[in-house]
Amino acid sequence: MECSFAITGKDYVLVASDTNAARSIIKMKSDEDKTKILSPHLVMTYSGEPGDTVQFAEYVERNIRLQHIRNIHELRPSSSAAWIRRSLADSLRSRHPYAVNLLLGGYDVATDTPKLYWIDYLGTLAEVPFAAHGYGSYFALSLLDRYHNPQASLEEGVETLKRCIAEVQTRLVVNLEKFKVRVVDKDGVREIEL
Repeated sequence: MECSFAITGKDYVLVASDTNAARSIIKMKSDEDKTKILSPHLVMTYSGEPGDTVQFAEYVERNIRLQHIRNIHELRPSSSAAWIRRSLADSLRSRHPYAVNLLLGGYDVATDTPKLYWIDYLGTLAEVPFAAHGYGSYFALSLLDRYHNPQASLEEGVETLKRCIAEVQTRLVVNLEKFKVRVVDKDGVREIEL
């Protein structure tokens, strides 16, 4: 029972994921961070099988860091998304595929535009204005479709995100009480409180 959301605005990307770690009917933790900061202007949220998610997220984080060390510049969000998609697609054709769904949000400093990518465990990649993964997506996507404004300020984006979280907390059977929210803009990645 995991849930993650992401929204693009005029000059930012908001990424949020719940903090529960659960298996079947057991809640093991309520402070799990399901996001990874991949570079100064790139953040990823992940969900799926517990072992796969952490292993794949660390693999992506280390390889993007290695690319930065080797080439002295960070990858643009579109290049990072394509490499992550290729890694998932390659693992799908191996004996040990990763069961991981991702939302990749970044700010392209070369073009001054926010970018958001939806990636699923089959290696499907789509650039989207807003996205959701998990059971919460059944409730949140209709709200995002109605209230998303591509020219919204950060405050308006946070209000839309709060609507999605409130709807999930009201309607979903499982109580997802806490969400970790990060924003990516020209100044980099930072965490914000709701």
